[in-house]
This record gives sequence, C-alpha cells and structure tokens, in this order.
Amino acid sequence: MTIKIYSPLAGEFFEKEMDEDGWVNTAEEPLSFSGGDLAQYREDIEEAMEAYGRENLMDSFDAERNPGVKEKVASAVPSVEIRGRELWGCTEIRLSASLTDAERKDLQEYLIGQYADGWGEGFEQREIEVDGGTLYIHFWDPDHFAFELDPVGTQEISPPAQRPKMRLQGQDGNIFAILGRAARLLRENRQPAQAKEMTDRVCRSGSYEKALHIISEYVETELTPHLGKEAGKSPRKKRADPER
Repeated sequence: MTIKIYSPLAGEFFEKEMDEDGWVNTAEEPLSFSGGDLAQYREDIEEAMEAYGRENLMDSFDAERNPGVKEKVASAVPSVEIRGRELWGCTEIRLSASLTDAERKDLQEYLIGQYADGWGEGFEQREIEVDGGTLYIHFWDPDHFAFELDPVGTQEISPPAQRPKMRLQGQDGNIFAILGRAARLLRENRQPAQAKEMTDRVCRSGSYEKALHIISEYVETELTPHLGKEAGKSPRKKRADPER
C-alpha cells in the first residue's frame, strides 16, 4: 500500500538583474513565496531535489523509537506535487500494513524532524537558480506547518501488483546484474515506477548488503522480511578482477 501525505511549502526569492558584469542580486530582502507562487517553479525544484538526493527518510529511523513504524513503513520519499493551483510538499510512503493512530502520529513527528533538522535543513540551503533570481525552498515552516490528511486527504493509490519472486542464492554476485534482473521482473509485472524507484535507491545505497535488502523490498527474495524462516544465503560478492 502506498499513501501520500502533504505539507505546505514556503520559499524565499532573491531577485537578480542583468548588468554589464552579468546577473547580480538586487534585493535587500527576499520575497516570501507560498505554494501558489511556487507552482511555476515545479520543474526547477524537482531538478534541484534530484541533484541534492531524494533519499528514503526512513533510512535514519531508529527501530527502538517505534518498532511498529519501522516494521510497517518501507520508505518515505519527499517530492512536490501540484494540488489545485499550489505546489505542496509530498511525502510518498510505502507501507506493508496499515498504521495505528499512535504509529501514524509518531511517523509524522519523525518526518517533521527530518524536514526541520534533517534532510530538509540541508535542502533549504541549496540555491535554485530560476528566471530572474535565486530561490530557496523550505519543507518546514514553524508558523505554518501541518500535514494535510483531511480535507486534502491521505491518498491511497491503486494497490500494486503482487511482487514477483526472485532467488538470490546461486546468482552472479555482481549487484548490477542482480538489480537488472529485479528491474526487468518488475517491468514485466507492470510495475515500471517501482523498478525506477528501486534502481535509484540501490544506486544511492553505498553498500552491497544494503543494496540487496533494498531489492528485497520490491521483489520477493530470501532476504524479504516475512520470508525469514525460508531465508537462504545472499549471493557471494565476487572479488574484483584487477586487470579489468
């Protein structure tokens, strides 16, 4: 199950003008932008998010904080979406089971921390060059922040097709070969969006073992959590050939 929760965006826009030396900042104070103002910059903001790294915010979630949330929430990935005529922050959350009210509250508090002091704190310092100036985007605003569950609503997307199965044991230990096979299975299973998301996350994972566990969230393998009793060995990592 995938849900989306929405939160307001805020922006600061520093105007620039062209002189003989090029573009210069002419604004003593930035203009404050809300969602309606930011809608025209959606593509610029999305490009900046991709360059910065649209990571899975759950990678930093401590299981001891709330084991139920850690078990049920596979990923929480930030993005932006147009709703009405305004640009909103959007957190797309993949769940293995429905959250209780207490778990949902704790997840929201955790995401607030990520937007205020974690991922969002870094992103809001990123300059986004747009026509006529420089834009800074804030996913967190202490004066005007709330997750919109109703009336904007928590949107439940059509349930994805059942995950395809793939055996890891005995496969080539090249992570890109394993990733390619998993992505192909997802596309054949009419899940191209999941294939792209999985590929993006694996490429940012930084380790072989973590990459295998990410793949096992999208296709059924020996490492998929609910198959614990059936779990086999992960494929052995090949030693790099120094002559290649």
